[in-house]
Amino acid sequence: MILVGVDDSITSLRAASYAVGLARRQGAGVTIVYVAPIASLGAATPAGAGLAAVEREAASDLAEDMRRRVEAASAELGISMTFLAVEGDAFTEIRRIADEIRADAVVVGASAKAGHRLIGSLAVRLVRAGRWPVTVVP
Repeated sequence: MILVGVDDSITSLRAASYAVGLARRQGAGVTIVYVAPIASLGAATPAGAGLAAVEREAASDLAEDMRRRVEAASAELGISMTFLAVEGDAFTEIRRIADEIRADAVVVGASAKAGHRLIGSLAVRLVRAGRWPVTVVP
């Protein structure tokens, strides 16, 4: 089983394509995981509550769109694909799901955020976990 983390960024979509191709060649299944971020601390204020609701709705809409795309691709390519949408910290949730499904490999897209050079990206954190082979797709 190959796990791929997606967030609708161009690099995560490339990672999904790579994972699907790898699964097709290996005869494996793919679990595609979208992790919606937890609402920010500003959501605790009355003004922030409305913003948090909008953010949650946008994440839910994005997850449903990705779910439809995954189902269509699975049917078209004849590859077993499972889509999971969860909320939380991307590293924590991907690590948890990878352990639960006993992933043989994890695929993620490279981060384009400049701050990740200082604090470490999701990909670096997954590699450091050392539990599965991790492929980072540019």
